[in-house]
Amino acid sequence: MAQQQQIREREEGDDDDERGREEMPLMALNHISRLCRSVEKSMEFYEKVLGFVLIKRSEVFKFSGAWLFNYGMGIHLVQSKNPQEEIDDTKPLDPMDNHISFQCEDMGVVEEKLKEMKIKYMRRTVEEGGCTIDQMFFKDPDGFMIEILTVRTSSSCLLIRSRVVS
Repeated sequence: MAQQQQIREREEGDDDDERGREEMPLMALNHISRLCRSVEKSMEFYEKVLGFVLIKRSEVFKFSGAWLFNYGMGIHLVQSKNPQEEIDDTKPLDPMDNHISFQCEDMGVVEEKLKEMKIKYMRRTVEEGGCTIDQMFFKDPDGFMIEILTVRTSSSCLLIRSRVVS
């Protein structure tokens, strides 16, 4: 009951409270972390498909894993405690599912690489207000979805989006 009261008070005071609107002093995305059934298979995927490079991992960590880096960000692969867990490969690719997205310069090169490596993917194009976004979705060995996109614009396309405050 007390927690509900605090939430109500916070919601009622939101219009008057500017503290909640201050931006965090963030600089960049540092890394994402992925639980893997096989760190070795996932390393190979992120290196060969997406061009990540294996980097030194701190010896402080006493669990199996690997660190990769490229494009200004890291991917930390962590060995799952339950590597026998089944992954539903029959589940269709869904752009609304959890995923990470990379922007690229040439979708044709990416598509050829995926075909060459026999990786199933879904391709679609979204158009709005002078912007055309070509998207490609596929999964890593553990079923985590990855999006690759290219943005084609006209002079009327605004890429700066307003901040959404709820």
